[in-house]
Amino acid sequence: MTTDTAPEQPGPTLRQKIVLAAAGLMEESGLEAVSTRAVAARAGVPTPSIFRIFGDKDGLLEEVAEHGFRRYLAVKAELFGGDDPVQALRDAWDLHIRFGLEHPAYYSLVYGQVRPGHVPQAGRRAADDLRRMITRVAAAGRLRMSVERATEVMHSVGVGTILTLISLPDEVRDLKTADTAREMVINTLALSPADGGDDGGAVPAHTTASSAMALLAALDQDGTATLSRAERPLLREWLNRLADAADEGD
Repeated sequence: MTTDTAPEQPGPTLRQKIVLAAAGLMEESGLEAVSTRAVAARAGVPTPSIFRIFGDKDGLLEEVAEHGFRRYLAVKAELFGGDDPVQALRDAWDLHIRFGLEHPAYYSLVYGQVRPGHVPQAGRRAADDLRRMITRVAAAGRLRMSVERATEVMHSVGVGTILTLISLPDEVRDLKTADTAREMVINTLALSPADGGDDGGAVPAHTTASSAMALLAALDQDGTATLSRAERPLLREWLNRLADAADEGD
């Protein structure tokens, strides 16, 4: 006689247990509560295990940030499939604001703990996704400046907006601030379809910045071997300078 049983589900690894313990402490009591001793006690492991697995507390916090940002980055990736790259930027902004306000502990862990020259991996991945989204705007001939400058501007304003809203008491927090900042940024970075061509990607001949960035995006996409390895970075520098110089002259 045999009895069918459901396969046993594997439990979390020791690494995952420690990350979940640290994440739980942070969500409940803030980053200040995440000491290695408290995490070890909650996970039921010896404190030295944390240092053996993660190297130090900063290594642990890097993985806690990855844990918190994982779902946000997955949802953000779905925005790459839209037809209108400028609308996708608006949607990405709204998603970013919503995530920051709903998960202030994770957001502050990545963006509120400033260390010169260091950005947590989750923050770098978010910035890389933003850069790719702005590259789509460039490919459509609708970007007013270089991709790099546009990425820095939108990222900086977005982070500043969320950290400002997080710092305010709920009763005085005005979410229209984020909407106003979004439209100011989008209007600064992107041309409207009437000015920059239609949604099919037509390049406006009269706009130096958008034409330069559309050309750069096309070169990156087709992988042409016409230019040498020395010529490609030089052309990239020229096109970026043209785009940013044109923006400064507006």
